[in-house]
Amino acid sequence: MSYQLHRGDALTVMKTLADGSVNAVITDPPDNNAGRTNRDARSGVHDLKTFPDENRDQLSWLTELLAEAYRASTEHSVAMLVSEWRQKPDISEALRMAGWIWQGTIPWIKSVSQARKGGFEQSADFITWGVKGSLDNSRDLYLPGHFTATQVGKDQDHITQKPLEIMQQLVQICPEGGTVLDPFTGNGSIGVAALREGRHFLGIELNPHYADIAEQRLRAELTQHDFVLAGPEA
Repeated sequence: MSYQLHRGDALTVMKTLADGSVNAVITDPPDNNAGRTNRDARSGVHDLKTFPDENRDQLSWLTELLAEAYRASTEHSVAMLVSEWRQKPDISEALRMAGWIWQGTIPWIKSVSQARKGGFEQSADFITWGVKGSLDNSRDLYLPGHFTATQVGKDQDHITQKPLEIMQQLVQICPEGGTVLDPFTGNGSIGVAALREGRHFLGIELNPHYADIAEQRLRAELTQHDFVLAGPEA
């Protein structure tokens, strides 16, 4: 397997991608709720960097980005965007406007979540997904309709880091040997999952801090993979 990590603005880089060059788009787009992001970053146990892409018209920007992703994807490709509940409406609309056939949302139920006084517990994030054309029903593939996993704990190095066990299941929507695109690579969890599951990875990250972490993790994953294939020397 191989990976490419571009350092730069997601939309700018995506405009350079060839038509039909990726087989799945899986990403966790920046949260446009800047106040929440900055507050969480300050109160976290790590010196986590804030996002450079917080203040924008989320719907129009995301629609343009997903349209580029659509162009760069092969027929039957799937786009999956992980988000909390606040982003669901914009993501669903942006998928439709960009040409993807909206397929609904998949809940990620968090094993540990925070109670909400006077209301319902917010115990889930959501994976909104769409397909270019139609699903490839020639594949013998059956994936779950929901996930349950604990959030990454104190060892996280990105404020929205997602569990690898979920990411490894999501990347299976990409055909084996195909390429997974993540326009917001962060610390590289989706890329690590892709390499681990036998897919190539194409990532884009604007923040140099997180790009460095992603590069280290992706390189380490490839090194480990090569070692396992070759086996220890006698």
